[in-house]
Amino acid sequence: MEASVKFLNGHNTESPSDADAADEISAQSPPSKRGTTVSAIIILGLLAIIIGAIIGVMAVHPPEEKPSFVRAAESIKAVCAVTNDPESCFAEISSVDSRPSDHVIDPEMIFDLTLKLAAHELANISSFPETLILDSTDLGSGSALRECASLFEDAVSQLSRAVESMGEGWLTEGKVADLETWISAAMTDQESCVEGLEEMGSTAVDEVRLRMQRSSVGMSNSLAILANMKAILEQFGLQLH
Repeated sequence: MEASVKFLNGHNTESPSDADAADEISAQSPPSKRGTTVSAIIILGLLAIIIGAIIGVMAVHPPEEKPSFVRAAESIKAVCAVTNDPESCFAEISSVDSRPSDHVIDPEMIFDLTLKLAAHELANISSFPETLILDSTDLGSGSALRECASLFEDAVSQLSRAVESMGEGWLTEGKVADLETWISAAMTDQESCVEGLEEMGSTAVDEVRLRMQRSSVGMSNSLAILANMKAILEQFGLQLH
């Protein structure tokens, strides 16, 4: 009987090693939970620091705004507004700009189209004085018409230089000045032709003036746009290069 009691007591009594192991497990469990909580706090803290740093950088160095382009129709109207006849300017540019109506376009592109239109119209009438010479029986008119032929040739050359210049890169202040010089010279050539015909009392003066009208308007529009180019570019958030 005593042996049985001792046997039972021996199974119910923890050995020193078991007690120590239990204490160790009990002691380790709480720190494990605390470690998880501390790690979460650290991660949240780091995220807060990173987000704060990003916000701070954006505040000091905000993203650069893209140029404020507008759709083609509005853009052409804004540029043509500085010309003597905005409606005809808008109609002319819109007729040759075959891209969708909702595409974007900047003032330099509009000027380039205007200049090319003027050059095209001038090229179409450049041989007209020579045609009139063949049909003319008036010596005075013939002399004035020959002078017109020479003036038209020079005008075509001036506008060709302007068109070529636009194909060599963006507008600069120096290029604007050159363009104004070339276009003005071409306009002067046309005006000198008409003046010469008037002085000679040529009957062809009205017909020549009528034929010159479209090229004259195109050059006038081009000069008006160039003269206001800085202000126009500012409306689009742009500037001369």
